[in-house]
Amino acid sequence: MTARQRPSFARRVFTLLVTMPLMAAVVIVNKPIVGFAAERYHEFTINRADYKQRYGHWSRLRIPSEFRVNAIHAAMLRTGKVLIIAGSGNNRDNFEAGTFRTILWDPRTDVFKDVHTPTDLFCAGHTFLPNGNLLVAGGTKSYEVLEENIRFAAGVMKIKNESPDGGPRAFKKGTRFLGTNGRAYLTRADVTVPAAAKMTHGGRTMVHAGEVEVWVDAADEGDAPIVDQPAQYALQGLTGADARNLYGVAEKITREKQEYGGDKTSYEFDPVAERYVRTADMTEHRWYPTLSTMPNGDILAVSGLDEFGRMLPGVNERYQVQARKWVPAPELKRVFPTYPALFLTEGEKLFFSGSNAGYGSDTEGRTPGLWDVTTNRFRAVPGLKDAHMTETSASVLLPPAQDQKVMIMGGGAVGDSPVSTARTAIADLDEKEPRYRPGPDLPAPTRYLNTVVLPDDTVFTSGGSSGYRGGPYRGRNRSDLLTAHIYDPARQEFREAAAPSVGRNYHSEALLLPDGRVVTMGSDPIYDVTGRNPGRFEQRVEIYSPPYLFQGDRPSIGGGPRTVARGASAQYATQDAGRITGARLVRPSAITHGTDVDQRSVELGVRRAPGGVTVSVPAKSGLVPSGWYMLFLVDDKGVPSRARWVRVS
Repeated sequence: MTARQRPSFARRVFTLLVTMPLMAAVVIVNKPIVGFAAERYHEFTINRADYKQRYGHWSRLRIPSEFRVNAIHAAMLRTGKVLIIAGSGNNRDNFEAGTFRTILWDPRTDVFKDVHTPTDLFCAGHTFLPNGNLLVAGGTKSYEVLEENIRFAAGVMKIKNESPDGGPRAFKKGTRFLGTNGRAYLTRADVTVPAAAKMTHGGRTMVHAGEVEVWVDAADEGDAPIVDQPAQYALQGLTGADARNLYGVAEKITREKQEYGGDKTSYEFDPVAERYVRTADMTEHRWYPTLSTMPNGDILAVSGLDEFGRMLPGVNERYQVQARKWVPAPELKRVFPTYPALFLTEGEKLFFSGSNAGYGSDTEGRTPGLWDVTTNRFRAVPGLKDAHMTETSASVLLPPAQDQKVMIMGGGAVGDSPVSTARTAIADLDEKEPRYRPGPDLPAPTRYLNTVVLPDDTVFTSGGSSGYRGGPYRGRNRSDLLTAHIYDPARQEFREAAAPSVGRNYHSEALLLPDGRVVTMGSDPIYDVTGRNPGRFEQRVEIYSPPYLFQGDRPSIGGGPRTVARGASAQYATQDAGRITGARLVRPSAITHGTDVDQRSVELGVRRAPGGVTVSVPAKSGLVPSGWYMLFLVDDKGVPSRARWVRVS
């Protein structure tokens, strides 16, 4: 075309202006078609055999509507069933109605069952006992009340009884106390105040007042009854000696936010009878506690909020497994934030990784370290980058447990801070002077990451969000991360896994099933996708099948002993002895709020035997705590068998 024949600039502009709306219209009309095609192509891709072999595969669990609950806690029972505890499920209406839920799910049959839940186990602590029962302790006694919803000033009243005579004194709910300001305050509950105690010191008799604490609310609405400093209050209607000996004291009575209050009930869940069995109560009320196995087999309970929503100041206690009762542990005074991640080490110390779920001082008790629970000595483990961002982080004892390496991943700053980190770090607890050293960064800053130890000595990570409770982060209304990765400790690297379709943040869980799959559930976002409306608890459940399930036939595991002692060997039948290269004992998970101190994978010695293999269990109790484990045989391609449940005694 010659220059004279070429359309003029004006003509070309006119043509473009006419064509652009037509092209836009074509795109708009065909957008559903394009989207549908892309979705179909994605489905085709993720279902290809070669894709599954490399990345694994996700599937959605179909749950009857009557069994859909807000999963707050999850535990893998020795019967092969998964215990899903909602309690009141972070729902005030359920709490006030006394509607508490626990569901049993059988992954082999996808059958669900309701379990009677006697009290609100929402935000309790739990861990497995040597007999396979799940110890569940604490929970919710009262829900939080936000400042804007408080009409009547309230506070904690300590009722004192200075008389050693006349025995305990009982006071009904609604008992009135009078302040020097002339205002009345009413108790929320029935209480009994013990009598004062007489004690003799050096020939002198001293009287120590009996006391009990109770919430009180002002009789009148508004700010007038507020008392913002310590004061004494008179019990209305008392005269004479009673008026002198019985009185109340309170630090303050205000319209400030009231935190969740902890409960002190305790149960063992029996996986065979499939019911909660009441034990003796805890010595303290606890909300958000961690329960951890001690070297002697007893259980230590640490941290939590008391019945008035106050942080417990390093007051810990132990569960005597044989007696099934809780006793104080004043010799083990140590402050931690709530839900601290405590791992039992081979050297029979507890390692605090730094991971926690939130409540507590922003300075005291957050330093990682090794805690000797025989002497109460604590040795800090330094070197952690972003050390102020351990809240809502994940921690895991890397496989195999013999390596004694703990990894911390992600986390955020204290409270509802918008700051989060992609940092990972690894502490080698076998070193003479352990310290954290940097690991590979996560693909994005992440809170609430779920971590699951797999039987091929890798760690599956999934979900999480960059913002607090999945909320805003760097301009996004919802910051859920629809990603999954597999961490290889031997290579110290993450590799990409198939992506989940459901976001998981606060109140989410993931755990290993006996067939080698991983189940993920829960999530409690603070906002919906618009960032303006309250979020809705996620009740969909997804299951991930790792790449090792698409590598051909799995090795088998047959007959063998159900119980094996530490330091002993046992023979198990298999037709695949020629290709078995490893064996692992995987302790089942009991997880909530990203805290799972139970899961660990212990490497076993393995050698061929007539008709099968012989495996050898390590002798150290700090490495292999007594209890039930999933025994996996692993072949030369890293493919695990289905698990056989074995009890280590």
